[in-house]
Amino acid sequence: MSIRIALENPPEFYTNLDVIRGQVVLTLSRPEQIGGIIVKLEGEAKSALGVPADGSGTGIAQKERTPTGDVIYENHKILYKVTQAFPDEKTNTLPQPYVLAAGQHRFPFQFKFPFNNACGDPVAMAKLGGLSGAGGIASGAGLFGLGGIRVMDGTKQLMYSHVTKTLPPSFTGFPGQCEIRYYVKVTIQRPGFFKENWRMQTGLKFLPIEPPRPPKTNHEAYARRPFAFRPRSPRTNASSKKRASFFSGWSGTSNAGSSPAPTTTADGKLTTEPEVPPSIEMSARLPHPAIITCNQPIPLRLIAKKLAGSDAAVFLTAIQIDLIGQTEVRCHDLINTETSRWVIVSRQGLSIPVSRLGDPVGTEVILPNDMWCNQPLPNTIMPSFVTCNLSREYQLEVKLGLSWGKPLVSGTHTTTASSLFGRNKNEGTDLNQEIHLPLHFSSVEVYSGIAPPAALIEAMKQGKNKRPQSQRPPSQPARPTTSSSSAETGPSTAPQQQPPALPPRTNTAQPPTAAGTAAGVVVPPPADPLYPPQLAPGEIEPPYDDAPPSYDEAMAEIMSGPVIPDGVPRPAYSGVTNENEPSTLPAAGNEKS
Repeated sequence: MSIRIALENPPEFYTNLDVIRGQVVLTLSRPEQIGGIIVKLEGEAKSALGVPADGSGTGIAQKERTPTGDVIYENHKILYKVTQAFPDEKTNTLPQPYVLAAGQHRFPFQFKFPFNNACGDPVAMAKLGGLSGAGGIASGAGLFGLGGIRVMDGTKQLMYSHVTKTLPPSFTGFPGQCEIRYYVKVTIQRPGFFKENWRMQTGLKFLPIEPPRPPKTNHEAYARRPFAFRPRSPRTNASSKKRASFFSGWSGTSNAGSSPAPTTTADGKLTTEPEVPPSIEMSARLPHPAIITCNQPIPLRLIAKKLAGSDAAVFLTAIQIDLIGQTEVRCHDLINTETSRWVIVSRQGLSIPVSRLGDPVGTEVILPNDMWCNQPLPNTIMPSFVTCNLSREYQLEVKLGLSWGKPLVSGTHTTTASSLFGRNKNEGTDLNQEIHLPLHFSSVEVYSGIAPPAALIEAMKQGKNKRPQSQRPPSQPARPTTSSSSAETGPSTAPQQQPPALPPRTNTAQPPTAAGTAAGVVVPPPADPLYPPQLAPGEIEPPYDDAPPSYDEAMAEIMSGPVIPDGVPRPAYSGVTNENEPSTLPAAGNEKS
């Protein structure tokens, strides 16, 4: 006996609204009784943290745990879809139990990836350990009608705290602490108490589509910092005199009363006045809101602004751009944050002017972006996401090296004297001052680069416009005041004020009609007589107010094709090194389903 899951044209990774097709290939060496073949599309977000001894809320990662420490686990079924590949509509009429002959058998299946996670959906979680339906008790024929029992209890998912968000990307990288994985699992149910079900699974890579981007504007997010160099110490004429010998310092001559040595200004004149140190403001700018895209360069701009009236030149000597990722791992009441760092660009030995001689105060210089405009993000960077027990956020840090004066040629700054008794070959010149300046973006969003189709965004807009809001009767206008004389003489000649008529209600207890459906009128389902709705005074029927539509609701009946057309190459993503490797979490965190 052998089981194999053959996927049809598997891409580099799957994304939302993709249709995954395949076949369960079952090879039998002898006839076997089969109660049913269940195929499941699953996604799991697992976390495990050690309990701290001091009772704080910070969880202990795997590398810091002790062998005797307590560890708690949390496993969210972020995706759970079930289909029955066998028996299908054609084989339901055959006598039960089903007997498959020896040989190879193929059973096709098909799923469609949703948008949001399902662990907070009680209907989807009820299928995990349900007593009916595909894969549950009495779903297939066998001894006493038992077609297979699943040991995963869906009610445990309802005890966790959940958030409804877009499906997160698959990733590993923190062994024994957290992971997000997606699978296609096959369970072949064998009738009988003493026969074990056959199981097989294959891993998948998943990368979600990005949310709709805001319209482009001229606004920018920036991180800026002004700085100023220290004033240089004035040189003296005595320091420029040549020494007669090594022991000339023991002579009776003294440098007291020596005058400052003249310095050369930008226009070539000699002066004894101290030089004004340069002061510049460096700013790093990103389009607002700060969004960068996977597998694409960072849309960064560096701008230098002159703040002081100095004739000195300032040069950029080094630059390093780091992307900092913070993964928050939650497990019940424990939280642990792991920090990762990617070096996007690292350049040294530069000599790029940021402040030229003769520039007036307030001059801005835009630095060339050829150092990072052709450097895409590594394919190990996943987009920002939030799910029930895991989340990923990003920060951007730009480190700049600046020099007052043109940097020396490589190798000249390593040795300042030819020998112990020789003359300093740089004697009489000022060493360049260098300063290292960090610029930090505290919050940066990383998008996957898979843009949602235009039909998706349009459906969301239409869905929001079609949903009626709860209507309240308008307030009645103020009653007109009448004088006592008019009340005595008779009725007033002014028209009588009547309250306005209430608008027609869109909800009714009758079933929806074809005309009402065509007109776009939303008809709520009738209320349960055991749980009647609470009505306000004077109300006969409750007002209808539905939740705003989600991606899945908006596109369930409209989107039919994939987000990325067939044949179009998908960007590289390596969030999971091997999607079929065993789980790195402890055995207690791997629940059987």
